Amino acid sequence: MLNIKGISKTFYPGTINEKTALSNLSLEVKDGDFITIIGSNGAGKSTLFNAIAGTFYVDQGSITLGGRNITYLPEHKRSRTIGRLFQDPLKGTAPHMTIEENLALAYLRSSRGNAPFSRISKKDRAMFREHLSLLGMGLEDRMGHPVGLLSGGQRQALTLLMATLVPPQLLLLDEHTAALDPATAEQVLKLTRDIVARDHITCLMVTHNMSQALELGNRTLMMADGHVVLDVEGEQRQGMTVQDLLEQFKAGTGQQLDNDRMLLSE
Repeated sequence: MLNIKGISKTFYPGTINEKTALSNLSLEVKDGDFITIIGSNGAGKSTLFNAIAGTFYVDQGSITLGGRNITYLPEHKRSRTIGRLFQDPLKGTAPHMTIEENLALAYLRSSRGNAPFSRISKKDRAMFREHLSLLGMGLEDRMGHPVGLLSGGQRQALTLLMATLVPPQLLLLDEHTAALDPATAEQVLKLTRDIVARDHITCLMVTHNMSQALELGNRTLMMADGHVVLDVEGEQRQGMTVQDLLEQFKAGTGQQLDNDRMLLSE
């Protein structure tokens, strides 16, 4: 489904700020996988997502999605088949446009590409309203309201809906609940579980919460220094504890995990 072979990325090469963010990383993601990804700051998690989404081109290696080589496909073209949510709830929506207009943009881009003269029909609006009602936030009755008036949790839920209104080939979730209060984060996480399961969406999710990384989805990766140091699924993952993850991290890197944010989240 998603096949990454030996990708590397170095920023500011040849300068005192040179930083290798991805180092010969390979990863195979099967159709329907829901993979959680953990790692310290600087491990390469967001850089990996940027490489997949096309924010930049990798220095070497290849990225194939659904049998199509997208290594040098521009970001705007990848966005038609790759959905993405960021940690910041303000990203992913246009605040001065209404809820309906935001949904329309996402729907037309994903379902009809750059087709000229595309329009939203009455049937489309009814579909928007139906999907909004499933969020359980009353947004179906506020379709004419500017998105900038919504709370962070409502905007993140709307962004999730926009990214999955037309189910993408791949959904990238980059700590998409980290900026929300605990109750709202749990609500958005439940919506995520439900939508991913309902539409059988292949999903990669970055999280700093190690317990959450073992509970969600069917597979867990741990990253360090731009490559994958742990990849577990199936029975091996079912029996794992947070302490097991810490020990595996030390075995794979030769050092203790010292990320306070991850350790204190347990």
